[in-house]
Amino acid sequence: MDNVVLIGMPGAGKSTVGVVLAKRLGFRFMDSDLVIQEQTGMLLYQIMEEKGVDGFLKVENDINASIIAGRSVIATGGSVIYGREAMAHLKSIGTIVYLKLGLDSIKERLGNLKERGVAVRDGQTLEELYAERVPCYEKYADITIECENRMIKDIVADIADAMGRNGK
Repeated sequence: MDNVVLIGMPGAGKSTVGVVLAKRLGFRFMDSDLVIQEQTGMLLYQIMEEKGVDGFLKVENDINASIIAGRSVIATGGSVIYGREAMAHLKSIGTIVYLKLGLDSIKERLGNLKERGVAVRDGQTLEELYAERVPCYEKYADITIECENRMIKDIVADIADAMGRNGK
């Protein structure tokens, strides 16, 4: 298990923390949302417009379940936790780290959910989405890192310490 897989709500900082963590550990960085866009030739919201939320979740599950990586920090999309095959695969190749952030902070950081490519069902509020996803993040997490009111460097240090890799 030589990968670190970051999960959490959209806006929790997975990509930002991932880049800094990869530098600290001397790992590659991979953003699975970008892998999805690369493999489909479409932006996330375009996939959702064309295939609907369920179709998008299937694409996301299939692509995440086929990721091949070593010595990498993998930032996943917030909805990755809906894909059983994807999560089983990611858990088999790495340590799952949940970046935990409160609903108010998520609201502050997110702009338009649709433009951001957030898998949200018609009529579903951010509050409902948060309540639905948090138990899933907690279920899959090997390590949970509290990110509320914390600097990126401190979050990265906590992850490195929790993995026994203080980078020194």
